[in-house]
Amino acid sequence: MKSLTIKNLSKTYFDLYAATHVTAVQDVSLDVREGEFVSIVGPSGCGKSTILNMIAGFIPITGGEILVGGKSVSGPGPDRGVVFQSFALFPWRTVLENVAFGPKMRGIGKAEREKIAHEYLALAKLTEAAERYPNELSGGMQQRVGVMRALANEPDVLLMDEPFASVDAQTRMTLQEELTRIWQEKRPTVIFITHDVAEAVFLADRVVALSKGRVLADISVDLPRPRSWDGLHEDERFKACTARVLQLVRAG
Repeated sequence: MKSLTIKNLSKTYFDLYAATHVTAVQDVSLDVREGEFVSIVGPSGCGKSTILNMIAGFIPITGGEILVGGKSVSGPGPDRGVVFQSFALFPWRTVLENVAFGPKMRGIGKAEREKIAHEYLALAKLTEAAERYPNELSGGMQQRVGVMRALANEPDVLLMDEPFASVDAQTRMTLQEELTRIWQEKRPTVIFITHDVAEAVFLADRVVALSKGRVLADISVDLPRPRSWDGLHEDERFKACTARVLQLVRAG
């Protein structure tokens, strides 16, 4: 895994309807250490997903620089894995084949890539689903497969764009707990985009609050790991951190 550095990042679009330039991201700087979990939180339209898409190399930057392991990002690459809100699995491939897809694209032989895929499926408690197809799985299971598919490609940075937004509340809490467990075992560098303040605090080492394309605050999360939702809502540290981030987002 490698560190991520964002220097004075900006993104400007030309709005055809308004016939004017619109600034989506303005002068954002951020250092993410190797193996660190950082949540970026803020209301819709604040620039969260735009930042993630620029890190992924999906859209060009207007100004500034993005570095992964000290190397400038100029487009998509295998050093960055992405997990989207939609499950984005190949419906014609089995769960095992979906998770093995990244290693296959890297030229790894069938036996070795299936071994890798089985390892990650076991990590996510999905071994019994290996030969099933995505449409045979629940939404929560499909998203776990999506996370494992990204991790199996061994990216330096894992980018997650509101990956749990489309599942029910109980499944979401379970997925959050599983993600923290998997992250602790594999320790990828993670950027996690969400509009849910409690989710951001629960998952992260640090929470970056955004508003109108700018960083409002970068807040350390003083909660021990491993983490569970059991009793956490009564934890004064969790309540204080969540309240602080929420106040910033609402005021911004």
